[in-house]
Amino acid sequence: MELLQKKGLAIQILFNGAAVGIYECVLTNTPLATVDFDIIHGDCIRGLSGMDPKSVDVVVTSPPYNIGKEYRSYDDKKEHPEYVAWCQEWGAQVARVLKPDGSFFLNLGNSSANPFFAFEVASAMKRMFILQNTIHWIKSISIDKETGTESCGHFKPINSTRFLNDCHEYVFHFTPEGTTPLDRLAIGVPYADKTNIKRWAHTEGRDKRCRGNTWFIPYKTIHQRAKQRPHPATFPTELAVKCIRLHGKKNATVLDPFLGIGHSAFAAKECADIVSTFIGFDIDEEYIRVACSVLGCEWKSL
Repeated sequence: MELLQKKGLAIQILFNGAAVGIYECVLTNTPLATVDFDIIHGDCIRGLSGMDPKSVDVVVTSPPYNIGKEYRSYDDKKEHPEYVAWCQEWGAQVARVLKPDGSFFLNLGNSSANPFFAFEVASAMKRMFILQNTIHWIKSISIDKETGTESCGHFKPINSTRFLNDCHEYVFHFTPEGTTPLDRLAIGVPYADKTNIKRWAHTEGRDKRCRGNTWFIPYKTIHQRAKQRPHPATFPTELAVKCIRLHGKKNATVLDPFLGIGHSAFAAKECADIVSTFIGFDIDEEYIRVACSVLGCEWKSL
């Protein structure tokens, strides 16, 4: 890769001087405040071990799922016990750097071949964290109405007579003690029944309630993954934005141990009104280059 040309909210990716596709990073409503980005090319366990303890407010990440995805620099086919042990190793470092009132948002999904995967990884974290909330990231949903069935979002078709299309993933919200306060209304939604505003004293006259733990955030449809999303597994920027705003602490330091092409960093930039510092690690130099080109920042190696 030689250059990334910015075109509005899209990034044109060039390899050896030739345009190979457009990648939409979706940086919207970015505040005027700025975020200090510390982007690091290197192994997160090594990098985290060199950080100060209790120095991070929010961790938002999604590790490789060990399902054979074709990453550029990572073997996604570990033996299951080895993979779980590795998760515990980097999880222990996350626990060490997280502040006592911090939040750790861990995005995990299952597969038909391993339907207990997300729960096994989440369970591996229980000796280091308390599971405070379980959020369901809904990618696609069909709602039956009087006028018919309305389908929203995008799902990946599967050819099976046994399995349903998997239209959601988990976001496990871990905290050190299970007592971390949240700004629930920062991502709140209006009341459908406006009489609730006066009926319930806790509204204090505001037309906003807790969104709950089901978040509908669809992927944008892509036609050629290699060209439009140069990473085999990403989450939408909006997912990380909601996590950061839900935690709600101002002047926050946000961390992603598995940065990829930078969606959590893009989210931190969108949340610059409450985020002061973002730290991200990835072992793949090209992914780092993509992220930093979008962010307009430098990066360093361990």
